[in-house]
Amino acid sequence: MKKCKFIYLAMLGVFAVSTAQALPYDQKYWNQKLQIEPFRLPLPPVGYQVEYIDLNGDGKPDAIKSVTVNDTPILWLDDDANMKEGDIEGDMINDCLLIDRNKDGIYGGQGDLIIDWVDTDDDGKADMQIVIEYPKKNTGEVWPNGHYMIMRDLDKDNIFNYINWNDFSLRCWDKNGVCDFYEDYSGQTMFMKIHTSTYDIKDLRLNWENPFLLYDEDGDGLTEMAIRFVDSPKIKDRSKPSNSYVNRQLEGRIDWVSMAVDLDNDNGPGNEFDFDFTIGFQGKGFDYTDQVHKVNNLRGMPEADKFFMDPRYRQLTEFLYPDHKSAKEMIFKRGEWSRVNFVYDEDDDCGRWERVEFYDPLDPFKIGWKNGGIDNNKQSDAAGDRGEWDMDNSGKGKLYVGKFDGRLHLYGAEWGCWRIDQNANYYQGWDRMWMGMDRQPGRFGTVKYTDKDDNGFFDYIEYDLGGDKKFEMTIDLKALGLDDRCELIDISTFKYKDYTSMMKKMSKSMWKNAMTAVQVAHKYNVQTLWYAKLMQALSVRQQYNNGYWLQFYIYKDLEHTFMQKGDQEKLKQLTVAYYSGNWKSMLK
Repeated sequence: MKKCKFIYLAMLGVFAVSTAQALPYDQKYWNQKLQIEPFRLPLPPVGYQVEYIDLNGDGKPDAIKSVTVNDTPILWLDDDANMKEGDIEGDMINDCLLIDRNKDGIYGGQGDLIIDWVDTDDDGKADMQIVIEYPKKNTGEVWPNGHYMIMRDLDKDNIFNYINWNDFSLRCWDKNGVCDFYEDYSGQTMFMKIHTSTYDIKDLRLNWENPFLLYDEDGDGLTEMAIRFVDSPKIKDRSKPSNSYVNRQLEGRIDWVSMAVDLDNDNGPGNEFDFDFTIGFQGKGFDYTDQVHKVNNLRGMPEADKFFMDPRYRQLTEFLYPDHKSAKEMIFKRGEWSRVNFVYDEDDDCGRWERVEFYDPLDPFKIGWKNGGIDNNKQSDAAGDRGEWDMDNSGKGKLYVGKFDGRLHLYGAEWGCWRIDQNANYYQGWDRMWMGMDRQPGRFGTVKYTDKDDNGFFDYIEYDLGGDKKFEMTIDLKALGLDDRCELIDISTFKYKDYTSMMKKMSKSMWKNAMTAVQVAHKYNVQTLWYAKLMQALSVRQQYNNGYWLQFYIYKDLEHTFMQKGDQEKLKQLTVAYYSGNWKSMLK
């Protein structure tokens, strides 16, 4: 025992010596360019003497000149009059940080990064953060040429933008695990963002994503809904380049909206984002310049304006944007829309903060970014989602649950397409675009839906399950004598509980029909134990998914049985029962 104690103490001694020897070797802040996250701005090296600046001549410091990683010059501006000598950094309450990334002696100029924290309600905590990033040089092109991003911390968790402090870059997409983003996307929060420099924006009260609203509807600190408003710049002078100043100005008009919803509320730690469907609106939209939000305490001391290439943002007293309370009214009552888009995440693999990315109404079989297929958008899922398009807004954004499949559909859609990825092999995260993880299947199943009688409901379904880009099976509901009309669902007045109730009802019905299908299979001596995996449903999602597939497999097995027997009457009865959602008719 004594011998072990001696060895332990000896080892401690070695460690202490090693540590002591290491200190003189590196006096810099410890977390610099390591293989762990740099969550904070590195402090100046040990012994570094910061410089204090009295900007207004009151004998008190108003700014700190210092350095950080790679001897990069930084400037802290005190906007709440609490800076004092002895401080080596400002605070993250009501101060502003300017990083001279290019080391040219100008702190808020070309190539630099600005982070401004604002306590708008004087509660001692920042509830707004503004990040301004300027490119290395002014190219004369407006977009993308920098960043202007404003975050509002509405749930008071003090989480804002995520900065990689090793290289001073805005890293909105960095995350832990599948979708636990370091950026403040979780909870009741919002941001406004545009990929350009402030000097290329005429009115800094406006923004491009203006705003991106994230809703925590059940108070669990996670996001259950997201609404993205976009103010798209319009071409004003066709004699000038499309990316010129005159043609890239914001108009104070939202012309593009997307709403994403976690229908089954199955998000949680390790699965922070799990949106199930998105509905989007495009058209003239609505003017939002009457949506005024006053901002207190943004104005820093005027004497500090000299450090900024463009100090206008510090002089703002208001921002213009729809907020959490007015959002739905703006969309459904004020908005003038000419097109509605819908997408459902059938393989349940979407881990994005934005939405289930839309498919485009293009070729069902072409695949790949900008290849002219439904996944033409590189942020979309290569396979696994179901897209539907109402290109004249005849359905006014209403939905319905189809009798033919028990699933949610877009009323008024001329056609739709489901590209099957049954096992979610082709994961849809932000990674497909940003990280070069653009895997896509060589073969995939496809289901196409068409509204042939133009009454707003799908009545013609085509299947290519072999992946040869040829539809081997077609179902005409009208030819079967089935009424394609369904009860309409008006989501314009929906609260979150209405969405979850709708999903529970839809999933319960799907599962109930699946259990009846099992009874029908047994009646006709069709073995169902092959599908034991599908006959388990431990969640709302599994009731929905397993219920659908169990019905489909049983339907096809029964079809095969009746074809073997040459029983045409039973074949027709079966097809009608399946596509009407009335399995009970087969038990009579």
